Amino acid sequence: MMTQVETTVHYDNGYEDEYMIQEEEWDRDMLLDPAWEQQQRKTFTAWCNSHLRKAGVQIENIEEDFRNGLKLMLLLEVISGERLPKPDRGKMRFHKIANVNKALDFITSKGVKLVSIGAEEIVDGNVKMTLGMIWTIILRFAIQDISVEETSAKEGLLLWCQRKTAPYRNVNVQNFHVSWKDGLAFCALIHRHRPDLLDYSKLNKDDPLGNLNLAFDIAEKHLDIPKMLDAEDIINTPKPDERAIMTYVSCFYHAFAGAEQAETAANRICKVLGVNQENEKLMEEYERLASEWIRRTTPWLENRTPEKTMAEMQRKLEDFRDYRRQHKPPKVQENLAISSVVVQTLKIALWYEEWLLTEIRRLERVDHLAEKFRQKATNHENWASGKELFLSQKDYETATLTEIRALLRKHEAFESDLAAHQDRVEQIAAIAQELNELDYHDVAAVNQRCQSICDLWDKLGTLTQKRREALERTEKLLETIDQLFLEFAKRSAPFNNWMEGAMEDLQDMFIVHTIEEVQSLIAAHEQFKATLPEADSERQAILGIHNEVQKISQSYGIKASFINSYSTITTEELLNKWEKVKKLVPQRDSALQEEMARQHANERLRRQFAAQANLIGPWIQTRMEEIGRCSLEIGGTLEDQMTQLKQIEHVIVAYKPNIDKLEGDHQLIQESLVFDNKHTNYTMEHIRVGWELLLTTIARTINEIETQILTRDAKGISQQQMNEFRSSFNHFDRKKNGAMETDDFRACLISMGYDLGEVEFARIMMLVDSNATGIVSFQSFIDFMTRETADTDTAEQVVASFRILAADKPYILVEELRRELPPEQAEYCIMRMPPYAGHGAPPGALDYTAFSTALYGESDL
Repeated sequence: MMTQVETTVHYDNGYEDEYMIQEEEWDRDMLLDPAWEQQQRKTFTAWCNSHLRKAGVQIENIEEDFRNGLKLMLLLEVISGERLPKPDRGKMRFHKIANVNKALDFITSKGVKLVSIGAEEIVDGNVKMTLGMIWTIILRFAIQDISVEETSAKEGLLLWCQRKTAPYRNVNVQNFHVSWKDGLAFCALIHRHRPDLLDYSKLNKDDPLGNLNLAFDIAEKHLDIPKMLDAEDIINTPKPDERAIMTYVSCFYHAFAGAEQAETAANRICKVLGVNQENEKLMEEYERLASEWIRRTTPWLENRTPEKTMAEMQRKLEDFRDYRRQHKPPKVQENLAISSVVVQTLKIALWYEEWLLTEIRRLERVDHLAEKFRQKATNHENWASGKELFLSQKDYETATLTEIRALLRKHEAFESDLAAHQDRVEQIAAIAQELNELDYHDVAAVNQRCQSICDLWDKLGTLTQKRREALERTEKLLETIDQLFLEFAKRSAPFNNWMEGAMEDLQDMFIVHTIEEVQSLIAAHEQFKATLPEADSERQAILGIHNEVQKISQSYGIKASFINSYSTITTEELLNKWEKVKKLVPQRDSALQEEMARQHANERLRRQFAAQANLIGPWIQTRMEEIGRCSLEIGGTLEDQMTQLKQIEHVIVAYKPNIDKLEGDHQLIQESLVFDNKHTNYTMEHIRVGWELLLTTIARTINEIETQILTRDAKGISQQQMNEFRSSFNHFDRKKNGAMETDDFRACLISMGYDLGEVEFARIMMLVDSNATGIVSFQSFIDFMTRETADTDTAEQVVASFRILAADKPYILVEELRRELPPEQAEYCIMRMPPYAGHGAPPGALDYTAFSTALYGESDL
């Protein structure tokens, strides 16, 4: 089964409810289980509508109706009772995203941290994200504040359901899914608070459909709880959606909140009265039991005979503690009224306990010292174990100088360790002395063990001095050979590094792109070959040091196995690496010559491509300029311009084989892995883009000229007028991109004699730029000038002008007319404009649409 949408929600209120942090992380690309998605859709839609109806609004499709953010903001205002920022009224995507972000910011301001929910996903109608967002709203405003006996949110709601349904048969609420499938839990909640609405005794557990429909119908009719789920949705799902059930049940909780408060108040009063009555009974019983307890306890507490062992004293203390736990007067600890006799008895008990603890502490001291002696003696014996054998061995007789020095350092460390243990031996002797003074029961064993430790300590000191003398004698015999090993290491390491570096360089894969780079590598290789004789001399000198060591070893009969501790390099390694260097040198020569040949071939490809590209690039630019000049020409007719453009188009089509040939050369360059070309600034991508732009420009320009011809013929515009229009448009097209910006268009109209106010200019812009792009094309300009020359205003144009004055409202107010029009025209409109009969208009609103159509004889006004 697919995991349902999980939305992580955190609340900044000092704690985190376990339910607010969902049990599992969820993947934003997962899909809801279809059954759960259907239940959440129904439940969340009904829940939203139960609040939105207060504002006279409903939703039909939860992921579509919240996309522009308006109804989402209205929902939050209704359920919170607070005002949100003014929404954006535009229909563009960024308006919708801005509105949804205002709603999400408001949710966040209420202590909710939204994770993985973004405004773009809500605007895009993402079902999972929309359901997750509504669930966070339900959690925050309908479930979070539920509190029952120090539990809140989900746990509080579950506890409330359990308490309310506990007396009812066949009802066992353990969760918010399968516990509700048979419908009895819903019916039990209703019967508990409104027994007049249904007869619970007549319900049948085996009729879940009837139970659920009965509960949902009663809730909708009598409790003002809308029907959020169909009974079939719950019955036909193995595990109903938990969020849907919780949302539905929370509505029952809020519906019965008043009755719940009265019941809580009654319970609180009963609890206080019950505690008070119980206290009075306990006080009476205490007085009776206290006297009997004092009579039996006092003699036992006054017996102060000490025991001899720690175990016996511990048993006595346990007996006393058992008395305190089980035999004290009942409820003494509750601070009820205590008589003076009881107080005296308690004092005796305290003194008795103090005596017991003092005796135990005394015996603890003796046991502690004995245990401390055993631990220190054991630790020292463990440390000394094997030390006598270690000091008696003669491992130095076959050791090398490095090993002798290591043995000396190890011996020095042992001497330091031996000195450190001096304090420990003294501590062991001091503890043994204190145990003798305290008359410890096993003091003879302690004394015997202490003497054994002291005797071994003296023997270890003697052996330590003898071993040091033997190690120092052996060290001097091996110093001469060690100096030779050191010299070998100093000279062999640099020579070995040189050979390893040489082998790496000789085998290094080179990546070059030019002939010059290959020539540089060849020159470096020749310099390396010049150093080989000097390197061979150094090799022979290093081998000579090794031979000298062998000669000394044989002459003096040294039995130690000589290993140079200063170096891991052997003569065999040096010989093998030298042979490998001599073998790699001619291989490198061959590889460099092959690379030189390949780079010469690549250079020929570069020059071949550059020769063609340097011709094609300027040719494309020249054709673009010709097209631009032709489209801006004014002197000739549109047919002449069309003829010139067709000729240019023919030339362009005929040039296509040159582009194809250049593509072929580029393919060869790519296959040869050539990535740069210093002989030209043009790349194949530049040529492709330029060629596509050339084809697009010639086609677009021909299309524009054809459109102008059609417009001229259809509108009856003369060639002279068309030239004048073109001249004005070209003059104010400052960027020369075939379009005028808003300010340029205004300047053009003023130059043509238009007396423009803000209202009139806004009306004209609606005609030429209906999509509010801020750009006026030549075709829009021609259409406008054609209409203007015809001198015809329509009813639609007048209505559009009034709509601008009314700020897009379907009606206009008297004060707006007087503010925007001259006094005479304003009063004329006020006298003749009928009242607005639409919904939601303020008093005095006027219908400018009916007035405008009447002016043109298009209405019965």
